[in-house]
Amino acid sequence: MEKEELIKKAYDLGFKYEKNYRGCSQCAIAAIQDALNVRNDWVFKAGSGLATGLGLLGDGVCGGYSGGVMVMSTFFGRIRDKFDGDREEKYCSFGMAVKLHDRFMEEFGTVICKEIHKKLFGRYFNLWNSDEKQEFEDLGAHKDKCTSVVAKASAWATELILEELENRGIPLNDFKFVVWLV
Repeated sequence: MEKEELIKKAYDLGFKYEKNYRGCSQCAIAAIQDALNVRNDWVFKAGSGLATGLGLLGDGVCGGYSGGVMVMSTFFGRIRDKFDGDREEKYCSFGMAVKLHDRFMEEFGTVICKEIHKKLFGRYFNLWNSDEKQEFEDLGAHKDKCTSVVAKASAWATELILEELENRGIPLNDFKFVVWLV
């Protein structure tokens, strides 16, 4: 599949997964992994508590953003065997996180879940309150609002991964094998 097709696939899967399953971080993780055909269930599981700005509280970073950073760091990040070093990979993951951050800032003006809600809905919702959660849903959270945020985050992170692979001259198929050996 060509680069643009993979990015579109990540977008479409991000939208679909958030619409059908909820849990923005895990939906972004699954969308990116599935678009690139690189599944890692431990990374997916680790995204569980990151939904709606961590623990459904909204005051942390968007789950689409955190999920994207998790997958990018799975590809390009410091490994445990080189905990005392691996500066190049560590800073590569930092740089990719900044690039994803910049995309969020351009599009939403923030990476904070609550603030994205305010931009999309005009207010923030306490998802621990059943009435507010219902209003959130009624206003299209999983029809076109949060679904679009997760879709964009998935596409942007996929694009950044593919660009880094290109910069390194590594075909995705070659890299898939290496990334899961570490």
